[in-house]
Amino acid sequence: MKAYTISDKLVAWLAYVCIGLFVIAAIIPFMTIVSTSLTDEQYIRANGFDIFPHAITLDAYKYVLGRGSSILGAYQVTLFVTFAGTAFSLLLTTMMAFALSRREWRMSVPISFFVYFTMLFNGGIVPWYIVTTKYLHLYDSLAALIVPYTINAFNLIVLRSFFSTIDNAIFEAARIDGANDIKLLFNIALPLAMPGLATIGLFYSISYWNDWWLALMLVSDRELYPLQLLIRAITSNISYAASSGVNSSIAAAAIPKEGVKMATTVLTIGPIILLYPFLQRYFVKGLTIGSVKG
Repeated sequence: MKAYTISDKLVAWLAYVCIGLFVIAAIIPFMTIVSTSLTDEQYIRANGFDIFPHAITLDAYKYVLGRGSSILGAYQVTLFVTFAGTAFSLLLTTMMAFALSRREWRMSVPISFFVYFTMLFNGGIVPWYIVTTKYLHLYDSLAALIVPYTINAFNLIVLRSFFSTIDNAIFEAARIDGANDIKLLFNIALPLAMPGLATIGLFYSISYWNDWWLALMLVSDRELYPLQLLIRAITSNISYAASSGVNSSIAAAAIPKEGVKMATTVLTIGPIILLYPFLQRYFVKGLTIGSVKG
């Protein structure tokens, strides 16, 4: 059994201290957000923000959830876009990444270069808008919130590199047993690449969940508004009412502005936080589970 020296213990304790400080730095802002969403607006104006709630009230949540069908509809749109978009993006990204990782395919290097090129240069917003609306006909549809983000070049390159780390002897043995490319991908590569798939899936789900820009550009029907865009509209209306005229200012004064901002933050980040515990275990697994033995 290995004997731990004083220096090893010191390094371990320093690592624990650094991790503890990082956890505290991450938790305090979140506690402040939750606390502010539950604190009376008058107390916030008089005393500022605190990590613990004071003069507890649910006025901010009542104001946000008082939109009823709008909030519920936005949640449904966002949930559908997140789940469908993540599944669709993972499927296409996985297939393309696996193809580009195969060394025997001559076109893998040129196509990988074109994928990387899109990370450095793009055509701009105007050409992108013309393509998505005039040629792809994505305006005012749920597809408009999914298709433009289907394949992310960075995620594709990361997953391609992940597939490249799998021992090629595994695929050669499967080919000897009669496996084709489809079986190599779904029966061999995917089970070994679960940590990478979980990571890329998390990236895609966060991207779809937090996005409001696509809806702002491609959606005019409020029934298709995702949660992020609807909440952006709510907070913008509060700020506009507070700065536009005496009567509007008096009406806006009754609205818990800071509480509403924090309540909307809690409502939007809550579901995505719950996703982390289910994917955490994949981050610590080996890259080639069940690899070829000696």
